[in-house]
Amino acid sequence: MIMGWMTDQYNRIKRGKYPGVITGKPIALGGSLGRTDATGRGGVYVLRCLEKKLGLTPETTTVAIQGFGNVGFYCAQLLHEAGYKIVAISNSEGGIYDPDGIIPRPMKEWEMSHNELLEGGPTLGTAQVISNKEILELDVDVLVPAALENQITTQNADRVRAKVILELANGPVTTSADPILEKNGVLIIPDILANAGGVTVSYFEWVQNQTGLYWDVDEVHQRLKKIMDKSTYDVWDTREEYGCDMRTAAYIEVLRKLSGAIEAHGPRFYFNLH
Repeated sequence: MIMGWMTDQYNRIKRGKYPGVITGKPIALGGSLGRTDATGRGGVYVLRCLEKKLGLTPETTTVAIQGFGNVGFYCAQLLHEAGYKIVAISNSEGGIYDPDGIIPRPMKEWEMSHNELLEGGPTLGTAQVISNKEILELDVDVLVPAALENQITTQNADRVRAKVILELANGPVTTSADPILEKNGVLIIPDILANAGGVTVSYFEWVQNQTGLYWDVDEVHQRLKKIMDKSTYDVWDTREEYGCDMRTAAYIEVLRKLSGAIEAHGPRFYFNLH
């Protein structure tokens, strides 16, 4: 609603119709289908793209997710549908852990209707109540910090037991915690790659606004998967080429693209930048 209002105000000021000025608009005002679940879905595409390389088999892979808003819920739901076992989830109030597995949708429905996650939920009979700090230290295959920044620091990095961290929040692992995790054999799929699905579908919205041709949700998903898969393979290949971590590899890929674009303009453009 706010994005729609801002678009309207811009159009009033400019005395024209410019739907692409802002993304995240309601569908009726030129928004894109598939935007709500785009960040979580993009992260799932990245993880699934790396399954063979990481030796992950969905049916035997356990996942803990910190954060149960749009990003965390859709990540949990899509991984559950793919066969992964979601054993822990949390929101701002705390979390639950069930080694037998948690079905995300009933938990989300409970949270929405009761405004809480912990008390009386669908799996409470077998689940343990845990804190947001404890969820980061569970013995799971994949840890998904999908809530706040600076959750894994030098104070708790040594206690992280997950094999893979999929960063769906912005900056959930501090820079100083990275080398500790790397030393302990934890592979970090960085936020710059893992949570790029949201901004990618925002770009799709702008493209649709510019052309006036709108895609159905299946096409949005297909286009998103294609981009996320290619980006993931590019980063992984760069990681292997330089023998570095995935975050560094992602930065290398970004700089390659930027330098390529600058060089394509010729020397005059380069010197004008300076």
